[in-house]
Amino acid sequence: MHWSLAALFTVLIATAAILYFAPLAQLVGRRELVQRVHVVTGYLLPLPLVLGWLWSAALRVDISTMNRFSPADWRWLRDRARRSGRYPVGKFNAGQKLNAAFVLGSVVVMLGTGLVMHFDNLFPIAWRTGATFVHDWLAFAVVIVVAGHLYMALKDPEALRGMLSGRVSERWARHEHPAWAAQAPSETDQTSAVTAAATAATSPGEPGAPDRQ
Repeated sequence: MHWSLAALFTVLIATAAILYFAPLAQLVGRRELVQRVHVVTGYLLPLPLVLGWLWSAALRVDISTMNRFSPADWRWLRDRARRSGRYPVGKFNAGQKLNAAFVLGSVVVMLGTGLVMHFDNLFPIAWRTGATFVHDWLAFAVVIVVAGHLYMALKDPEALRGMLSGRVSERWARHEHPAWAAQAPSETDQTSAVTAAATAATSPGEPGAPDRQ
């Protein structure tokens, strides 16, 4: 879902820049095609969210977690010093929760205002003017937030690798998200469990009992 949204946002930002800035519009040309790509991509924007919600129970749990602020999250936000490891942050820190809320709100508002702008014959001129104003200024805010999101991701190679592979090291998790890491068994515990399972599978059965195949 994350990378699908990232791809759609990239297309929307690129096509919006072409439509908004005259030098880019003259360089690219084919304004009608660019506008059509922008509109269709906007319609597709909620799709990863809906499919992810329906498809993945784990994602629904993550969304529920991101929708709640803990006392540690508020302390994390208020502390301007180095935050890592100082507070019992869960799987998502307060910055990630706020970013997720902003993205979800942006998807809803941009889709709604885009529909008003696209189907201009169905709405009064006051609505179209207001929708254009909100759509344009929110687009600038989205660009700023996306740039900040990329900056924070590039500052933390471990988190970036986690978004690419789905895995992070236990050491990083305990440092950045200690409350989340505490909920999962440690690597030592997992190794012990695997060893115990392998030993049980290869050991002979109890006397008088048939061996398990």
